[in-house]
Amino acid sequence: MLLIGAIALALLVLPPGWGIAIVVVAMVIEVAEVGFWIRFLRRYRIATGKEALIGSSAEVIESCDPRGRVRFRSEIWRAECESGAAVGERVTVTGVNGLTLRVERESE
Repeated sequence: MLLIGAIALALLVLPPGWGIAIVVVAMVIEVAEVGFWIRFLRRYRIATGKEALIGSSAEVIESCDPRGRVRFRSEIWRAECESGAAVGERVTVTGVNGLTLRVERESE
């Protein structure tokens, strides 16, 4: 955006010498900004798919003995909990099997 403004300013308002200087400065700023954002955003891994679900917390809304339902990220999922979990308990997702979450009670 800065580069477009600099080009328009150089063509319409400034004398030729100043126009070239402004465009070059704008190009340097744009390249530096792109480089900054590339380096900054490489720190964050994109978490998608079923791997992103494992380790997250959910709330039991239908008791799991061993099957029930949990509320996970504002969605209702089927769940399997081998140790059992009562309504209102917090559970941790340990695996995914199709559309069923494998969960375990959170230790307090």
